[in-house]
Amino acid sequence: MRERDHKLREVVGGHNAHDLRDISSRRSESSNDVEQNYVRAHPSYLKTLGQVHSAWIFGAVAELVDNSRDAKATTMEICIDMIYLHNAGKDTPMLSVIDDGRGMTHLEIFRMISLGHEHPDTDDPDHIGRFGVGFKTGAMRLGKDALVLTQTANSRSIAFLSQSLNEGKDNVEIPVVSYCRKGQFMEVDTSVLTETSAKYNLKVIKEFSPFNKYLIGEKVGLFRERGTGTQIYIWNLDEWGSNFCLQWDNGINGGSSFHQGDILIRSRRCRSRTGQMSRTVPLDFSLRSYLEVIFLDPRMKIYIQGSLVRSRPLARTLNKTVVESGNILGKPVLLTLGRCQLELEQANCGIFLYWHGRLIEAYKRVGGMIHNGDKSHGIIGVIDVTQLMNHGDGRVWVHNSKQEFLDSEVYAQLLDWLGEKADEYLDSNFDKLQVAAIINSFDLQRKGNSLYKPDHEWVQCDKCRKWRMLSSGFDSKTLPQEWFCYMKPLNGNCEMPEQKVERGVITVSAKRSGYDTKQSPMKQNDGLFGGSSCRSEGKSMHFLNPDMLRCSGDDDSSWTLEKDVNPVSLKRLKRGPLRGCMKSR
Repeated sequence: MRERDHKLREVVGGHNAHDLRDISSRRSESSNDVEQNYVRAHPSYLKTLGQVHSAWIFGAVAELVDNSRDAKATTMEICIDMIYLHNAGKDTPMLSVIDDGRGMTHLEIFRMISLGHEHPDTDDPDHIGRFGVGFKTGAMRLGKDALVLTQTANSRSIAFLSQSLNEGKDNVEIPVVSYCRKGQFMEVDTSVLTETSAKYNLKVIKEFSPFNKYLIGEKVGLFRERGTGTQIYIWNLDEWGSNFCLQWDNGINGGSSFHQGDILIRSRRCRSRTGQMSRTVPLDFSLRSYLEVIFLDPRMKIYIQGSLVRSRPLARTLNKTVVESGNILGKPVLLTLGRCQLELEQANCGIFLYWHGRLIEAYKRVGGMIHNGDKSHGIIGVIDVTQLMNHGDGRVWVHNSKQEFLDSEVYAQLLDWLGEKADEYLDSNFDKLQVAAIINSFDLQRKGNSLYKPDHEWVQCDKCRKWRMLSSGFDSKTLPQEWFCYMKPLNGNCEMPEQKVERGVITVSAKRSGYDTKQSPMKQNDGLFGGSSCRSEGKSMHFLNPDMLRCSGDDDSSWTLEKDVNPVSLKRLKRGPLRGCMKSR
């Protein structure tokens, strides 16, 4: 029996005595005491886990963000600071991820650090964790060593997942120390490990990490302010050449939004996407930009390098919004389409696909977006595919990196449907938006306004985290840095229900196909030449060329022709803009 326990200890590595006895009892109860084989985890497997996010390191950060949201955290802080590493004898950068969630018990943190466990059985639609590998793949991609400090109302645990500790070993060792509350103090939880095991594990942690008893005590002190939560510290960060893969900027305290702290990917390369020509995609190399849109319905406050990330719920920031519903393999889907001024300026477009409220794919080009070039710039779609991608028997059509979908029938049909809806949106609204752009270009010169404003401007309460629609004409730039429901212009309270995204209004009417040459010139409703007409604020206008337009007064709808011109009937032979339109530019 002693030899068998020795073998088991070798298999389970850093597992404590309680777990060892539990495994032994299960083995002795097996029929006829048949010898069982257990797989050993070599330390090189830790590096292999990190390769799940080899293509994009922010996918590793997202795993830690997911865990905080699953823990119902309201506030999360991500920061890189310098810390003295006594083993190396120098200062080294350390990434910290701290939240005020509910924390983890000994069993929960043991499951988190285990190299594989059963998928959680939860019906929570907002729960993201499904695969049991997120923390390991994320932490081991970011750095070689990670320490987790977590506290619930009645317990506290420390876990150390380290490649440095396991270097040269035959099996992975993961030291864990757990405490339970007794009165006003936290003492070693002897129901899960012995005093001897606790002392040994703490000694190992202090030897192979910068966390001595003073630093551990300092970090534990953070729980006095928060009560519960989890702190993750990662060092020996991944390298890029002779420097680190991540580059951090603390920004300027009290500065503008252009001087806020951020964590960047040093290479600043854009990810490769089918049909993408733009090289300006901040989401790909700026953590702040990524976290602005990572959640479909953002509620958690996230700070990067000490400054708050202003969430950007895409569906609430679109212009000329259209909501399309459909049915794919018997499951309903809802797509929000519109034009975004920011993405137009950066020459980006595509669909943002969310699963359990978390962004899985961004700027997914579908339909005509793939080959349409500048015609689709600024067109953004937002869709939640949770029901569609959850198979129902525990399987999901999402890759365990949570950065892409698996190649499956449902995904293929989804892309086809998205392509159809995106093309319909372009066919129905493209020419209208083109005409509106010409009209608004005069506004840009007269008033300095953006070409495409969101249909409605929104602000998030810093207390209840609900989104409030601002009244028409209110200047959102006048709002304070911290805004609450009782402030202007809402003058309400946090108990008021949250408003929903509404359909936008298309103000210009035109067709995208050919001209009807049988109509009289001034009655034709097609194109920019040959007597085009559009309607704005209940009034109609006819024009042949933008240079012939004259605005009367400040009313945007008051447009007349500069002079009378006999229009020429034209026939469009193929799709795309008219050559005459290109000349007018």
